[in-house]
Amino acid sequence: MRLDLCGVLLSPVTRAEVITAICQAAVNRQRLLTAYANAHTINLAQELPWFRDFLNRADITFCDGFGVLWGARLLGQRLPERFTPPDWFPELAAACAAQGVSLYFLGSQAHALKKAAAALKTQLPSLNIAGMQHGYFDKTPGSAENEGVVQAINAAQAGVLVVGMGQPLQEQWLVENWDKLNASVALPVGAMFDYLAGETRRAPRWLTDHGLEWLGRLLVEPARLGQRYLLGNPRFLWRVLLQRLRRKSR
Repeated sequence: MRLDLCGVLLSPVTRAEVITAICQAAVNRQRLLTAYANAHTINLAQELPWFRDFLNRADITFCDGFGVLWGARLLGQRLPERFTPPDWFPELAAACAAQGVSLYFLGSQAHALKKAAAALKTQLPSLNIAGMQHGYFDKTPGSAENEGVVQAINAAQAGVLVVGMGQPLQEQWLVENWDKLNASVALPVGAMFDYLAGETRRAPRWLTDHGLEWLGRLLVEPARLGQRYLLGNPRFLWRVLLQRLRRKSR
């Protein structure tokens, strides 16, 4: 049973369960649409109804941020853990390599994709990366470039399509193209490729493991992420508290 956090339905799953579900779907050629949610996600979902609909129709929407984990607790709900793609994707890649599941990388810049793929292949020589496509193409539905990307993905026949364009762009692209794709699994991952490639520094582990990754990201990219965290985090907390008050008043 999924949990309601500010109108977004979250899956109470562990990363091990998500990895198993992704691999099983890919091996059996079953369709599986996944999504992730953090405080920024919840805020976007209030402003973009289509984005909220995407999160709620995904087969799995897992907890990507401590804010969501704690927000659920404030509402008397339990999410088993928070896990963000840069932390657990290597584990997923190892499971895919072991089960013969191929991957397709979509997003970021071409050189970052190559570096991320090389880093993974160093640890997992048998990993099958069936194709890669940078995210800087004309994504307009029906455009020649977009249709070419769709055709390239389909030709690769990858089990898992890994989409790293950031929210909500990656979800918008999936909304517009998922029905045309033959990949079994869609896995949005945000800025993960840049982290795996070493293009973007992550916060120190002691911050990320104690709910302060947002602070580390803010220190690394203050101009780009200032509004998201300094204004967005209080807005998220206020929305959770309003939901709690509404529940108590019933």
